[in-house]
Amino acid sequence: MIKFFAKNLSIISFLLIPILNYFAPNWLIFLGSNPYWPLFWLLPWSMMHGSLHGLIVGFSLGITLDAIGPDISYTQIPGLALCGLWFGRFNASRNFFVGHFRYGLICSIGTLFCGLIYFLQIMIKNLPENNFFFFQANIKNILTQVFLTGLFAPLICSQLFRIFKSTKEKSTNKFEN
Repeated sequence: MIKFFAKNLSIISFLLIPILNYFAPNWLIFLGSNPYWPLFWLLPWSMMHGSLHGLIVGFSLGITLDAIGPDISYTQIPGLALCGLWFGRFNASRNFFVGHFRYGLICSIGTLFCGLIYFLQIMIKNLPENNFFFFQANIKNILTQVFLTGLFAPLICSQLFRIFKSTKEKSTNKFEN
């Protein structure tokens, strides 16, 4: 049983993302917003496997989140797919502190990008009722998500990167022997 979990840790952790995205702990909520959980998993996974795999997994993650999400009018697919493509271009830093801060900065920029794409979808759909005060709460939510994601990304992404790296090394060593 332990070997099964160790071998399929990426898939198991992938399945936890929708649960965390919609049922996040209350103590992590700040100003009514959660961190953007999908990027915590997508960044280290894309760094390990490259841009093409990051694009495919970002697309799959967007489909998964949209399938169980409450609103079918807007989608997370374009933001997550483009972030997966972009994240795959980064390499792991050998410097411990630079790598940690880099995770936070990259996840913050990715959260801003995904939030703006989602916000533009809302704005385009509600263009006839274009009232700036209606959109002010959305801007606050995006900025709060950017802050929270950047704050927690160094902790979560570095641990996930370490786990993904060890499982990838074990699987390549298994095939070499």
